[in-house]
Amino acid sequence: MPLTPPPLSLYVHIPWCVRKCPYCDFNSHGRQGALPVDEYVDALIADLEQDLPLVWGRTVHSVFFGGGTPSLFPPEAIGRILDAASARVRLAPGLEVTLETNPGTAEHGRFDGYLRAGVNRISFGVQSFDDGCLQRLGRIHDSDEAERAVKLAQDAGLDNINLDLMYALPGQDLAMAERDVERAVALAPAHISHYQLTLEPNTVFHAKPPPNLPDDEASWAMQERCQALLAQAGYAQYETSAYARPGRQCAHNLNYWRYGDYLGIGAGAHGKLSLGGDGQILRRWKVKHPRDYLARAASAARIGGEERVTPAQRPFEYMLNALRLVEGFALADFEARTGLPRADIATELATAVDHGWLTVDGERVVPTELGRRFTNDVIGLFLR
Repeated sequence: MPLTPPPLSLYVHIPWCVRKCPYCDFNSHGRQGALPVDEYVDALIADLEQDLPLVWGRTVHSVFFGGGTPSLFPPEAIGRILDAASARVRLAPGLEVTLETNPGTAEHGRFDGYLRAGVNRISFGVQSFDDGCLQRLGRIHDSDEAERAVKLAQDAGLDNINLDLMYALPGQDLAMAERDVERAVALAPAHISHYQLTLEPNTVFHAKPPPNLPDDEASWAMQERCQALLAQAGYAQYETSAYARPGRQCAHNLNYWRYGDYLGIGAGAHGKLSLGGDGQILRRWKVKHPRDYLARAASAARIGGEERVTPAQRPFEYMLNALRLVEGFALADFEARTGLPRADIATELATAVDHGWLTVDGERVVPTELGRRFTNDVIGLFLR
């Protein structure tokens, strides 16, 4: 079957932060001295230019600045990146442009600058409104700073705001998790991400787990109660850990979950591109360390690695993303984005239906409530 190129997004990785958190497994590096802002922006532009032949003629539908802490870069630098992107690829009118922000790095007067630069969505890494939890997580902000930062962004005219919250934190009980959600809702953001703390490999917490972590039963109670509170406040769950007011789902992340394409520029950035001409799906990632990236961004040496996603791998990759969505997926979209016929997954779908994990209603495949509880098991059916 033909492979239809899906919507395209642009991901820009800015790898520095003030201090790396003990739970973080992202490609981030604690700031030491002045950041090479101008040099890194030059490198990002050179990196984008090198990748342009892969996306000639395609429109970018969302841009996401992730990190690290992208808000360590001033609005002028973010504006220069967006201007450079606009000069080299077609940007959809009114596209969503997200900037990840640490409340501890928010400065008065900055948010109106980011808005003028083209940013129209801010994602705050709040994690908790409990100062004790924040300290145990190694965060550099406190709860008052988080609230002030959100209000500064709102006062600047930014109304599309996400708050990241974590639960099952060291020393956290159910009442504390509830209060976090209540304080987040009181700030009236458009979107809330609510996810469980996990001890990822190659992190400080994995090597030395913090004491007083809630057990599985307590964690599940927090998840269920907080989901209910978010629903009562008008935030509909549309993905495993994402809740939004009507029409405020994150367009960039939706593109990931729908197995869309994305071009990744920056140190350690990953990309996934459908090459419609030859029916191939390419995954490419850039060298991880900022020092190496800065030295290589204008050449092929910036590529840390790449691989072609084989037809046998595509069902698992697709389900790894699409089955996180409450809405599920259309079988026609599976065919268009993998280049495979729906018959290729008929056996796995039938097994999942028998287990009560999925429903298949004509053209649409939707996880059941039970299926959402056992997402990893459902996805595992498609691993070949």
